[in-house]
Amino acid sequence: MTTPNSAAPLALHYAGFWRRLVAGMLDLLLLITLTAPPLYLIYGHDYFFWAVHYIDVFTAYGVWDVLLTKVLALLAILYCWTHGGATPGKLLMHCIVVDATTLQPLRYRRAALRLAAYVVSALPFYLGFFWIGWDKRKQGLHDRIANTVVLVRPADYSTRTLEQLMEATR
Repeated sequence: MTTPNSAAPLALHYAGFWRRLVAGMLDLLLLITLTAPPLYLIYGHDYFFWAVHYIDVFTAYGVWDVLLTKVLALLAILYCWTHGGATPGKLLMHCIVVDATTLQPLRYRRAALRLAAYVVSALPFYLGFFWIGWDKRKQGLHDRIANTVVLVRPADYSTRTLEQLMEATR
């Protein structure tokens, strides 16, 4: 990866397991915050007590449940990856998802493949996600399948050398 106005490459900094886990938790919190009020209005108080009623976690409560918590969530993830390079949680953690070969933003097809590969990473016991902790490029199984990497974006110029900073001002 090179900086604008500079031929010197910057070292890539891959986002590790813990950073990506926190980003995922932030995304989940955002999803719950956005979907809970309409689901409460549609299904009422009992919707949030599925465990008490012995309803399986994968059982759909109704059409609006599927649309808001599954379909809308998946479409939002695809949109974020293809238009912003990351979900809100990843952006807050200064991460960006890119093509592993070109380091360019994801196109729709690769983003859809990465999202579908999440299922493979989750089976069995989420081992494909834990793989991030051991891989030298911090790729999960879904990243390897889709040929993507998650990079940490420098929040400032602290990673650049003085020479790179001077060249950028010319």
